[in-house]
Amino acid sequence: MVSTGQTGFTIWFTGLSGAGKSTLSEAVEQRFKQHGRNVEILDGDIVRTHLSKGLGFSREDRDTNIKRIAFVCGLLTRNGAASISAAISPYREAREWARQEIGNFVEVYVKCPLDVCRQRDVKGLYKLVDEGKIKNFTGVDDPYEEPEHPELIIETDKETIAESVQRLVSKLVELGYLDPTYLEEPVQA
Repeated sequence: MVSTGQTGFTIWFTGLSGAGKSTLSEAVEQRFKQHGRNVEILDGDIVRTHLSKGLGFSREDRDTNIKRIAFVCGLLTRNGAASISAAISPYREAREWARQEIGNFVEVYVKCPLDVCRQRDVKGLYKLVDEGKIKNFTGVDDPYEEPEHPELIIETDKETIAESVQRLVSKLVELGYLDPTYLEEPVQA
């Protein structure tokens, strides 16, 4: 394998269902790929289908899910890739564990009011909660512990995706994970 000379790191998006984690992940992935960066997204829904199939939503199962995501992100990070976790990851303790395991870890709180998340409800999950078909749903009848000291807070109800991506890229440049050329969007051919 040829070394790219790039430092690996993990962006850990955390926030309520519908806050915009997956949308941001895809936009960041696109920016990175335009710059020739190796990047992988571990989206919570996809991980639960493949890597964490059979896990429920108890605190123990949620923590196991986060540990599995962190393990994969850690492998990618150690091998110079940029990894992106887009999972609710509701508990501070599990996120802190992931931070310690991975090392080069950038926690991004994708903050969005519950009522806006409900309006966005593309998966219909909040409706199912309201109908009593889903129990222990994060932010409704199960806790979401907001990050106390994330590297960045992105409020998706107050800024565009492009603004959010630019703020994140600026933070990654500031932290030394990306070079300043990432601040410029590549010209589309």
